[in-house]
Amino acid sequence: MRWLAVCISFYFSILLTPFPPAQKNKATEYHLGLLKAKLARYRAQLLEPASKSGPTGAGFDVQKSGDARVALIGFPSVGKSTLLSKATHTVSESAAYEFTTLTAIPGVIEYKGARIQLLDLPGIVEGASQGRGRGRQVVSTAKTADLILVMLDATKSEEQRRLLEIELDAVGIRLNKRKPDVVFKKKTTGGITFNTTVKLTKTDEKTIRTILAGYKLHNCEVMIREDITTDEFIDVLIGTRKYIPCLYVYNKIDAISLEQVDKLAREPHTVVISCELDLNLEYLIERIWDDLSLVKVYTKKRGAHPDLEDPICLRKGATIEDVCNGIHRSLAANFRYGLVWYGRSSKFFPHAQKVSLGHQVQDEDVVSIFTK
Repeated sequence: MRWLAVCISFYFSILLTPFPPAQKNKATEYHLGLLKAKLARYRAQLLEPASKSGPTGAGFDVQKSGDARVALIGFPSVGKSTLLSKATHTVSESAAYEFTTLTAIPGVIEYKGARIQLLDLPGIVEGASQGRGRGRQVVSTAKTADLILVMLDATKSEEQRRLLEIELDAVGIRLNKRKPDVVFKKKTTGGITFNTTVKLTKTDEKTIRTILAGYKLHNCEVMIREDITTDEFIDVLIGTRKYIPCLYVYNKIDAISLEQVDKLAREPHTVVISCELDLNLEYLIERIWDDLSLVKVYTKKRGAHPDLEDPICLRKGATIEDVCNGIHRSLAANFRYGLVWYGRSSKFFPHAQKVSLGHQVQDEDVVSIFTK
């Protein structure tokens, strides 16, 4: 794998070399696109595990549980373990020295009837995506999360945030981005079929066709439905990118001025806290709930009151079929019809609405399931 690392360093040196300002044209964008495609391919090969069946490492193979998983990512000594202890009442060793946490430590946040798993991951170092400081294990575990909390030290510069974003981006984690609206299908024959529904201003057909050839894709169908960049098209080709919502959590705000706190708090996707003084921790949990886009669905048996003590928590956009699977996996196969009694998705309040498996539920719906 050494030659892959050498290739990556070579292409990085080309892409990051500060050339004098030059007028942009199709030729330079085309060649830059080719370099990006090669770099992405080499990096993907370098990050592949040597043995797919081997373990991820002691303490990192944490079973996913609860209604959602949130991963704490950050440099050492930013307060991740303290936050886990205070938000979940789980003991995670913390101290004044770095690298106190050496394995992934799970805790559970109980909020609005939901059980949210919070993972305290070891502090990462610069170069984590290349394996430094068990970094690959940390960021690979982060890929399994439904939400990432990037924990930052409010007393330090914004460079810490930029470095963390680079490490996560290098392993294919796209923070606060959505998957490009591109349809890509492989075929056995017929060559390349290329169509767009919008005008492409950030890339072009020639670049895309050459990238496809670089990946040895000579028979496929490409439909582009938004003005994407070359990097976004490469992400679609690789197919292993994870698009995960992220909250930037600035800790230790008790050590900076009110003007700095106000400036940080106004940044998008940002929450400011102090674990030491328990400042804003409740608001952080509220933001976690909102960014996870969870909905609570209550069940109701025939002739009984709704069960308000034990709701089923699902992701936004879930259907009655997901409700059935949340109760018992056999319900969907024997489903006859459902009734939505109350809630935002019911059209006939206070009367029940008869629904099918494909009916989308909304927060605080009350649902009855009837089987064959």
